[in-house]
Amino acid sequence: MTVWTKQMRKQKWRAMSALFAVGRGRGFRSDAALEAINKAREERTRNLVLYNYPSFSGAFSAFFAHLFHSRLHFPCLLLPFSSVAPFRVEDLCIEGLESVYLLDFLGPKGFAAELSQRVLCQVIGFDHRKSVLAQLTQDRPKEVTFYVDLEKSSSSAVYEYFSSKLSDTKSPDGEVVSLLNPEYQDRVEMVLKYIEDADLRRRSLPNASAFSVGLKEWRSKLNCITNPYMYEQLLEMSSIDLISKGNSYISARQSAARKLLDKVFKVRLGRGFYGECLAVRADGNSNLSDEIGKQLSVKSAASALRPIGAVIYTCRNNLKMCLRSTDSATDTSEIAKAYGGGGTPSSSSFIIRMDEYNQWLSVNTS
Repeated sequence: MTVWTKQMRKQKWRAMSALFAVGRGRGFRSDAALEAINKAREERTRNLVLYNYPSFSGAFSAFFAHLFHSRLHFPCLLLPFSSVAPFRVEDLCIEGLESVYLLDFLGPKGFAAELSQRVLCQVIGFDHRKSVLAQLTQDRPKEVTFYVDLEKSSSSAVYEYFSSKLSDTKSPDGEVVSLLNPEYQDRVEMVLKYIEDADLRRRSLPNASAFSVGLKEWRSKLNCITNPYMYEQLLEMSSIDLISKGNSYISARQSAARKLLDKVFKVRLGRGFYGECLAVRADGNSNLSDEIGKQLSVKSAASALRPIGAVIYTCRNNLKMCLRSTDSATDTSEIAKAYGGGGTPSSSSFIIRMDEYNQWLSVNTS
């Protein structure tokens, strides 16, 4: 290849990157990501992995794909895929590409089929959501394979998939190669169980809520392009540490919420049409509305009122009222919907005018 040809090629890639960067939004079709794709084109990388971002199941799936390809020394490009600013098929047209993995998502409608046909590669997708079942009934090219199991999270399915593929490969000395080293295996598998428990909304494992809370701060670290240490961090993750951190965080917020419960008063929900409950003004502490509301719900029930806690704070020129209940037979959303809001039976909210709110105040405070 002549120097002139190389220069022309570089100019072409720079022009394409500039074009793709327009309107990329939130950096997922970023210069760094497009540069990685361009490098993959130059090196004719045969394997591409796209994982759902920002999903823990997606990130761990990418981690297992990374381990598999690293163990076998297969060149592989891994990229986060965001529905906010998704890659287009033309972004991913890499000559020589053989396999594309879609981890914890199947892509927009027709994405996998178009990619397989334009790039002439095999596309393998993993998901666990009911919403993707419609894609399984559509006619797909034989090069497209989807694995969807509603009883197993994507990360667990991908872990088993790549573990099985690797077990079929023996090292030069005849030993079977493992995806995870024994020193990490139990810890990683326990984290996977908790992630699956959350993904499938079972909430059956001990301290499941605390685990989810402890995991939240990791979400910003799940982009392997901006965080080159993502795989090492996932490998070191411990369910014990996450639960401990989650419990500490929950305890601190509950303690802060309790300090506001000294100034509770009664409100007549819907001017009394929906009964009475305890309430508190939380101006400046709206971030604690969930913890305050739940504690108020218990206190309200103990006071022979409806088991609902109303947390009220200023919202522009009006007030916002957040309703919480710890009683499974109580539906707070019926009240919220009547006033233009919404939510779930246990958690809902709506905006209320000051003059209307004044009509809800009981004469006697508790």
